[in-house]
Amino acid sequence: MFTGIVTDVGRVRAVRDTDRDRRFEIETGFDTATIEIGASVSHAGCCLTVVEKGPGWFAVEVSGETLSKTTLDQWREGHRVNLERAARVGDELGGHIVSGHVDGVGEVVSVAEEGGSHRVRIRVPRPLHRYIAPKGSITVEGVSLTVNEVEDDVFGVNLIPHTWDVTTLGELKPGSRVNLEIDMLARYLARWRETA
Repeated sequence: MFTGIVTDVGRVRAVRDTDRDRRFEIETGFDTATIEIGASVSHAGCCLTVVEKGPGWFAVEVSGETLSKTTLDQWREGHRVNLERAARVGDELGGHIVSGHVDGVGEVVSVAEEGGSHRVRIRVPRPLHRYIAPKGSITVEGVSLTVNEVEDDVFGVNLIPHTWDVTTLGELKPGSRVNLEIDMLARYLARWRETA
């Protein structure tokens, strides 16, 4: 489990296709001596397992299924990635409960400066839009955000300067594809209503 609070922005240092998967090596500021082989790390909102590591880097393998359902298919050497290590019992829950399971890929519709912040509007694939509500939580590229408004299949979020500067969200522009994870509570509530 994660909280959607990015603690490092890593960089893809190598990409290699294997028989059925793709292997990424990620440069990181994390102390990799404290990361166990088999540990879960959120990469742009996608939970991946560490399979190898060295000083300042670790490797993950990504299945064809994950590549087809996330933005990871467009990662190349040099690509910057929001990273978060798994939460531990007793950690501060600064964002919201995040599973690291990407629900869909959205498309940025617009980015506009608003005071010192940035307003970003994102189109959501249907029927995922049903689970997004104003003042609810959503994870965009692994970042926990509050939904400001919803218009049909487009929602808006406001990014404060800190979030804009210390995550990859500052690189967003119209047409950018982003990993989305809807709020876990909204998912279960909607499912309960469908079966009740």
